[in-house]
Amino acid sequence: MRHPKIIIASISLAAAAAIGGGITAAAATSSHASSPPATAQHAAATVRTVQASVGGKTETILVTSQGLPLYYYLNDTSAKSVVTGGLAALWPPLTAASPAATGLTGKVTAVIDIHGNQVAYNGHLLYTCTSDRPGQVTGQGFQNFFVATPGIAPKATSSTPTGTVPVGPSGGYGGY
Repeated sequence: MRHPKIIIASISLAAAAAIGGGITAAAATSSHASSPPATAQHAAATVRTVQASVGGKTETILVTSQGLPLYYYLNDTSAKSVVTGGLAALWPPLTAASPAATGLTGKVTAVIDIHGNQVAYNGHLLYTCTSDRPGQVTGQGFQNFFVATPGIAPKATSSTPTGTVPVGPSGGYGGY
């Protein structure tokens, strides 16, 4: 049996998709205030690629070793995640002490931040979406999260946020 909170979070994301809206941090709460955010934690996570439908178009995307689509958040810097609380509960960060890549030409690293060793690709911190299943992309464009692709441009390295937000996502999705 599913935990009621998980069902509510999944329904909230699905409902937002149906009406074209986003999920707010207030709509996503964890079961205990003292609970840390859920993470997609793996001792040695492997990032690889698969073909998946993104906005009705077949794209090559980055996925976890379990096949879950990976996303990046526009408001993050290359050194700091700003995804916390309820938002992190819906968008668990991919963490691993020793991330690896299969079939990618970009750079996969672990960045020490509030989530521990968060995996980054070309400087973009990576997340999964709680409503996704292997081969299924449901979070594209919600709350400034976008599917990570092998061709995502490297993010400039910065130890402090500059206060600017990129105009749009890399990979040509244009805010889908």
